Amino acid sequence: MNLVRLLIMLVGLVMVPPSSQEAAWAMGERPPVVGTAAADFSLVDLEGKVHRLSDYRGQVVLVNFWATWCKPCTTEMPAMQTTYDRLREQGFIVLAVNELEDEAKVREHIRTYAHTFPVLLDRDNRVANMYGVFGLPVSVFVDPQGIVQEYVRGGLLTEQRIADVVGRIKGQAGPRVAAAR
Repeated sequence: MNLVRLLIMLVGLVMVPPSSQEAAWAMGERPPVVGTAAADFSLVDLEGKVHRLSDYRGQVVLVNFWATWCKPCTTEMPAMQTTYDRLREQGFIVLAVNELEDEAKVREHIRTYAHTFPVLLDRDNRVANMYGVFGLPVSVFVDPQGIVQEYVRGGLLTEQRIADVVGRIKGQAGPRVAAAR
């Protein structure tokens, strides 16, 4: 098969719209633009409680997209937990959004590492698609007014980095984009 035929076949595959089953796996929308309103969403946690992003207005929210198989994701979670423990009384919340994994596996991971922040299940990848997530981890910092202040793709969140971003948001400095790759 020559290169031209291969390219024509690949273009044809790309242009075919996904079926409803494939749509959950398809890459979603563009990442949110820093300085614009964060898309509201509703997801269930491991206890069956519904969480909406809008429920956390008035707080700085770290929405973290992750999976148990993602080493950088699980590496940054202890820093998220420590910062959550230290700052939650001052209006900081972590919403850890797990993508497409078996609930039992997620539950075991959270129990093993004793994370106490809300862990939400994105069973159909809808919210990850809304936030333009491709590749993990992705972290979105949302200010108390519901505005995206920082979008971090890849990169490792440390306690210091989280505290710096939260402090900047609370100090009302301007938004910025950060990416490790």
